[in-house]
Amino acid sequence: MYPVACIDLAALSHNFNRVKELAPNSLVMSVIKANAYGHGAVEVAHVLAKSDAFAVARLDEALELRMSGIKQPIVILEGVHSSEELQFAAEHDLSLVFHQVSQLELVINTTLTSPLKLCWLMLETGMHRLGLTTNEACDALTIMSESNAISGSVGVMSHFASADEVGDSRNQQQLDLISTFAKKYELEISMANSAALLSLPDSHADWVRPGLMLYGISPFDDQSAAELGLKPVMKLCSKIIATQILKEGDQVGYSGTWLADKPTFVGIVDIGYADGYSRQLSNSGSVSISGQICAVLGRVSMDMIAVDLTEVNTVSIGDKVILWGDEHLPVERIAAQANTISYELVSQINPRVKRDYHHG
Repeated sequence: MYPVACIDLAALSHNFNRVKELAPNSLVMSVIKANAYGHGAVEVAHVLAKSDAFAVARLDEALELRMSGIKQPIVILEGVHSSEELQFAAEHDLSLVFHQVSQLELVINTTLTSPLKLCWLMLETGMHRLGLTTNEACDALTIMSESNAISGSVGVMSHFASADEVGDSRNQQQLDLISTFAKKYELEISMANSAALLSLPDSHADWVRPGLMLYGISPFDDQSAAELGLKPVMKLCSKIIATQILKEGDQVGYSGTWLADKPTFVGIVDIGYADGYSRQLSNSGSVSISGQICAVLGRVSMDMIAVDLTEVNTVSIGDKVILWGDEHLPVERIAAQANTISYELVSQINPRVKRDYHHG
């Protein structure tokens, strides 16, 4: 059944082992938010069972994992925002990140049925998105140490704003800030995302938080996944459902944004923006058919795209089309064609696209 996202679980395991090679002395908090970047959170969590913890963005993502039998600690990066959500977190043994004073006030004002474990403070170090100032974080530590709602040690985390820009001085500034704070209060640190894990060893600290690299995707513009020792996990595929022979002057798709300047053999592929295939690939994307790269012609429709088959030797209705994920067409290349990032492409593939899990 097409379209389908073929998920290589052996590649996923390989990439996790690569994390362990790079940071052998750090605990691993595998980031599987946004349905594991489109790969399927529950299935990914089961394969990454050697993770010391998982990280998600929101409460509902954490509850899905718990209800599916995932036993590891699950850290909610955005924390919770109401007494009801706080109770849910406690009842399901979920770990919270506190990044706003109001979240700590919830802990003070709510009587929990069981204490929260493996909690974290988010420190503002330069991203200016989520995080407490150092003064607020000092006060937060006092509140948490005196609260019966918090059990065990508390860690401190932050997020690099420019880790994919190797050598950027701001990375070291952020690292110095969190390191100084953590040392003063003897706290465990979690700072390194995929880019920092790969390029900034000093950031590994106590916990690393790999996300993108787990899925075999490079966070850098100038280095491929293969060069980093990673294997792609998702191969997005569909099939040809129709063909057209165009003559010079014929148009393709809505508004006729592509015009044939010579006789052209066109294939219609069963995928579109309703599946999560970016409309930004209109007149700019590529697909792979039998190892041959073919251009996307005209606008991406809700359910279909048109591609140029003129240079393909033999092609028939029903033939397989690779949208990204093979050696000819890595997702990083498609992201560049769409003027976006790989994160967006893989995470927006929606449930209408079947996931086919296999081991190599």
